[in-house]
Amino acid sequence: MVKSNKGGATTTGVEVVSIGKHGFWLNLENREFFLAFAEFPWFADAAVRQILNVRMPSPDHLYWPDLDVDLSLEAIEHPERFPLQFDPSHVNAG
Repeated sequence: MVKSNKGGATTTGVEVVSIGKHGFWLNLENREFFLAFAEFPWFADAAVRQILNVRMPSPDHLYWPDLDVDLSLEAIEHPERFPLQFDPSHVNAG
């Protein structure tokens, strides 16, 4: 397990506090959330530095610029409300 001594970017209110093989813990204004890689696959193959670089542009929005990932606080709190869906019509035939 990787522990971070310093959080993401110089952003107030959000910090990645621990990264493990199944996901990572995020401290968001004195509340902790676990983001499982199974529910948030954009982070599964990311480098530690990319996960640590998180910004909070508004109170209900987080952004990882190195990964170009935007998540609402609602999606983090209730990932079951935002199931990942695959639409084969968006895939180009090679």
